Amino acid sequence: MICAVYKSAKKADTYLYLIRRDDFSCVPTELMGLFGKPQFVMLLPLESRERLALVDKHKLQDALQAQGYFLQLPPPEPNLLQQHRQQLGLEKHP
Repeated sequence: MICAVYKSAKKADTYLYLIRRDDFSCVPTELMGLFGKPQFVMLLPLESRERLALVDKHKLQDALQAQGYFLQLPPPEPNLLQQHRQQLGLEKHP
């Protein structure tokens, strides 16, 4: 399976994976409005990859087959205050 990867013009570190290049018909209109104008990044052959950096390969493949797209959001920002309080022993680790 080969998918097309696009980055968001509006949201940093946000990517949209499509089962077919330049076919956004399966992506909800509201999502496209929030995503902004997609900027093509690459074609990604999934068979030749064991792992992907920030996406579970099997979840990506399942989403592409089920709905035709997958939205990758950036990882959550670390809570530096909570981390500092944990280091000081003021809060328990989660």
